[in-house]
Amino acid sequence: MQKNPAADEILVGLLKQAAAAHGVHEQEELGGVYDEAWPEWYAVHMARALAEQGYRLVPATDAPTPDAQERRRS
Repeated sequence: MQKNPAADEILVGLLKQAAAAHGVHEQEELGGVYDEAWPEWYAVHMARALAEQGYRLVPATDAPTPDAQERRRS
């Protein structure tokens, strides 16, 4: 996998923002209760934040699919 410092920086920043926002969510929306569904919350938050910044998640056209990788191992 190629390293992409710019992408890493964007994701680290968004994860830090998500962590802070999730802490507020747990306190204000859940009354301080641990959020068992935090992965789903983070996914929605991160996807929305990326879209708001003009990014979109698309599959890599040159990346092998999981099925192709499995067939190669067989």
